[in-house]
Amino acid sequence: MTVADGPWARVGAQAARRGDAPALVCGPRTWTYADLAREVAAAADALRAQGLGAGASLGWLGLNSAAMLAALFACEAIGARFVPLNWRLAPAELAAIVEHAGLQQLHVDAALEDLGRAVRALAALPQPRAPGHQPGDLMLVYTSGTTGRPKGAIHTAAGMAANIDAAIDAQGFDACTRALAVLPLFHVGGLCIQTLPVLAAGGCVVLHERFDPGAWLVAVAHERPTTSLLVPAVMRALLEHPAWPTTDLGSLAFVNSGSQVVPVPLIEAFHARDVPVCQVWGSTETGPVSIVLRPHEALAHVGSAGRPARGVQMRLVGADGRDVAPGEVGEIWVRAPNLMRGYHRDEHPASFADGWFRSGDLARADAQGFVTVVGRSKDMIISGGENVYPAEIENLLAHHPDIAECAVVGVPDARWGEVPVLAVVPRPGRGVDEAALRALFDARLARYKHPRRIVAVDTLPKTALGKVQKAALARSLAGS
Repeated sequence: MTVADGPWARVGAQAARRGDAPALVCGPRTWTYADLAREVAAAADALRAQGLGAGASLGWLGLNSAAMLAALFACEAIGARFVPLNWRLAPAELAAIVEHAGLQQLHVDAALEDLGRAVRALAALPQPRAPGHQPGDLMLVYTSGTTGRPKGAIHTAAGMAANIDAAIDAQGFDACTRALAVLPLFHVGGLCIQTLPVLAAGGCVVLHERFDPGAWLVAVAHERPTTSLLVPAVMRALLEHPAWPTTDLGSLAFVNSGSQVVPVPLIEAFHARDVPVCQVWGSTETGPVSIVLRPHEALAHVGSAGRPARGVQMRLVGADGRDVAPGEVGEIWVRAPNLMRGYHRDEHPASFADGWFRSGDLARADAQGFVTVVGRSKDMIISGGENVYPAEIENLLAHHPDIAECAVVGVPDARWGEVPVLAVVPRPGRGVDEAALRALFDARLARYKHPRRIVAVDTLPKTALGKVQKAALARSLAGS
């Protein structure tokens, strides 16, 4: 080991103590902790044979797999940097990341060979080693790019270990935990909220290559997981699957969600099946376990993201730079050991101030400290001097029978500065009754919050985790 603490230090300790216990279920194969340790050792030997070592960077373009986890752990063992790549990006986008990261090697899954070939045609390998690597750096993970060009967040092994501690503490993981993991491991959510913490706690991870609603429901019925991590788009797909009403969900002690504001109707649909919905608020930069709603709090605090996780300090800061009072909206600032070390090639960004990370997310906290996220500061619409939070409008329509999904953005307006515009994707075979929607807004929203236009669209632009790319949507609607 080249570092004192990290994900593999934690998981490897489980392998030493209880090697025969199941660690991973991937397709038809079950990997014990001893199996995983052998795979990590072999992967480390293979990387060294390829000339990789301390300070080198390995890119990984692949679906969820035991090999991907072993490669991450092997990078920790040899002091290299692991760079998981989003296989949903276009070749040109991936080539730009390959060059920005300074990769020496790029692994490409067989299922993604065509994509890998296109990337290699645009970015030669090996790339020159990028400056700035420090001992203990383990992962360089690129943001989802909802507001612009993706940036590479540098995570250290020690920071990832601190995130594991926070996640285990928040969710109560132990050797009896069995997690169904379906979100992509190329994002910190899919990798760091449940997958790594469950392995570090000695539990078992049932790992799917990618999410499929039918496969998730079958796995819940037959693999009997105790938990699973979902995002709103995934929750919606499950609720709309014909097998949802009849699938036995009894093994689930809770599910977790996050990545964006989770619509209350989605939470209530799981609660109606006696499955508590916890939440994790965080980002690529924060680890991401920063604010957590714990299982025993979920039913009583529907819609809340919870309270700061273990080791996390939080502030809600107003435009004047001062902490806001309970009930008022401020920007979430966090300081914690699981924060990124900095951005690659920009290790002292403006988003850091005296160790505090300025998230750009807006929230309010109640007297007990429970935090409710209301949206992104960049998404907030200021219309005629009044603040309009898109999530307030979007949540009203989250379970509308005619609407598959929707998003609200601000577009320029000569009189009001900007005004909210609602984009809706109708459900198949349904239309959008604008008069009925406006009647709903009349009953539930202040007049200044009402969308000035309602536009039906076929799709919404999204990131890999299903977050709407609101900047792109706003540009499209402003030009329509």
